Amino acid sequence: MNVPPTNHDVWVLRHGATEWSMNGRHTGRTDLPLLDIGRRQAEAVGRMLNGRHFVLVLVSPLARAQETCHLAGYGSQAVVDDDLREWDYGDYEGITTEQIRLSDPGWTVWSGTCPGGETTAEVAARADRVIARARAADGDVALFAHGHILRVVTARWCELDAVEGRRFPLDTGTVNVLGWEYEHAALRRWNDVP
Repeated sequence: MNVPPTNHDVWVLRHGATEWSMNGRHTGRTDLPLLDIGRRQAEAVGRMLNGRHFVLVLVSPLARAQETCHLAGYGSQAVVDDDLREWDYGDYEGITTEQIRLSDPGWTVWSGTCPGGETTAEVAARADRVIARARAADGDVALFAHGHILRVVTARWCELDAVEGRRFPLDTGTVNVLGWEYEHAALRRWNDVP
C-alpha cells in the first residue's frame, strides 16, 4: 500500500475582511489593512485554533495576512513567504468582476487573463512551491494568505489544475484544512467560519 509523503495537515487561513474584500474589488498587490470586522475575524480564527502547534507558519508579505496571523496568535513564529502573496490582477486591480465584464463579457480570473498581471500558470508555480515547502515540514503547517492564491494552493494540493480553484469559494476569516485520505491528498475541512 502507498503511504502519503507526509502524515500532517496544512491549515489554510484566509485573512480577515478588508474594505475591498467586502465590496468585491480585486485586491492583489494593494496593501490594505483589515477592517474592524476583519480584526474580529482574525481573533476568532485564533480562538478556533486554540494554540494548536505548527512546526511551520508561512504568511504572505501583505499586511492584511500578516495582521491576521498576528491577531490569531502566530505572528512571533511566522515566516514571510513571497509565494503566498495574492494573485497580481494587473490592470484589474481594485475593480470588481462586474466592472471587468463590461468590457470582457463572461470574464473570471479562472478563465480569462489579467492584462499586466500574472497568468494562471505563474500563480500555480508559486502554489506548487508553497506545497513543496509544506510537505517537507515535519508536522502541521499553517498558511496565512489570500483568497485566490489559497484556492490555487488547494487545487494543486488535490492534484488538480490551478483553474479548479474556482470550485473552492473561500470567505474571509475562515479555517480550512488540507490533508490526506490514505495516500491521496485531500480536502479535510473547508470554509469553516469561527
